[in-house]
Amino acid sequence: MDTNKPTFTKYQIFIVALLAFLQFTIILDFMVLSPLGAQLMQELDISASQFGWVVSSYAFAAGAAGLLAAGFADRFDRKKMLLFFYIGFLGGTLLCGLAPSYPLLLAARTLTGVFGGVIGSIVYAIVTDLFAVEVRGRVMGFVQMAFAVSQVMGLPIALYLAGAWDWHAPFLLIVGVGLPVGAVIYWRMRPVDEHLALQGQASPIEHFKHTISHKRYVRGFAATTLLATGGFMLMPFGSAFAVNNMGVALDDLPIIYLATGLVNMAIGPLVGQLADKVGSFRLFVAGTALSILMVLYYTQLGQTPLWVIIGLNCVLFVGITARMISSSTLITQVPTPADRGAFMGINASISQISGGLASALAGWIVVKRPSGYIDHYPALGWVVAASMVICVLLMRRIEREVSPPKKNADVLA
Repeated sequence: MDTNKPTFTKYQIFIVALLAFLQFTIILDFMVLSPLGAQLMQELDISASQFGWVVSSYAFAAGAAGLLAAGFADRFDRKKMLLFFYIGFLGGTLLCGLAPSYPLLLAARTLTGVFGGVIGSIVYAIVTDLFAVEVRGRVMGFVQMAFAVSQVMGLPIALYLAGAWDWHAPFLLIVGVGLPVGAVIYWRMRPVDEHLALQGQASPIEHFKHTISHKRYVRGFAATTLLATGGFMLMPFGSAFAVNNMGVALDDLPIIYLATGLVNMAIGPLVGQLADKVGSFRLFVAGTALSILMVLYYTQLGQTPLWVIIGLNCVLFVGITARMISSSTLITQVPTPADRGAFMGINASISQISGGLASALAGWIVVKRPSGYIDHYPALGWVVAASMVICVLLMRRIEREVSPPKKNADVLA
């Protein structure tokens, strides 16, 4: 038996479970728009470009809010920050569930983004504060299982509710699930405030300027920009492409999300352990290579049997999961403890803004015919593939800079 193998306390296990469930609600709120895309464009009578703005409005608002909050992110207890923004997120989601028209939905998504887009950065800051780098891949694997759980449990239920009632129902479901999570954060989570002792006399503006201009941090931000491009360009129109180009029935969409989610639930923790064992960068390269091959092939398809689509999606998400977990583990090593909150906040903002631009660009590239058929989707595949190649080069530079010192210096908070 390996007595040197890192173990987790009961409270650390509780924190991982809490953050994973919280992320589930945040991710479900974002991801549900993609499978609802075909239904929303039909019921609200909006174009592909307008739907792209529904997606990107959240991202732009989240990016702006994250930048504004970055200078203050390391000056407050992270628990209080998490609770404040989560309550705001639930309020915005409730308004989405009540919005009767496209303009009001657009406004509600913008408000939701102001609060929801900041939460991910707070979660990653908490993980980095509480867990050593040697086990962080494993923790990220469990926290990011939220993506898989949202596919297995959240999306099928949300799509069922949308079909049984209308597209408002999934948002109301998220609010109902999220309220107990907020209560647990308030009553059971301990303060996360040890970083407060590391703060100097710099003002929030000076702290922001220092973080945004640090050369090593800038490379991390550039990598995040490219990481965001892929998901935000392909995801918003994924359901419309599957239904109108590949011949998937609307009733069969939940089966695809269920299958890929089950695969991700199975491999997420394994990928996290593999990142700790073989190194985050090596795993990132492998996941990128697989993702590029699958993206270029998938976006060229026409009418395809359902079982083939399910298989291809499962393989694609294996590569995406490997990229997500390994890149998150690597990027958390970039900032020093004193800059952690600000870096994560700016990094999340850049991710959201980049994703918003990518989503809007995708809405301009693809064209929806009157029949619903999506033109120019393969072009998105080539753009995504190119961004993945460049991202590998940036990640290699980051890995060379941060891994050796972090492995020697990082300790459990």
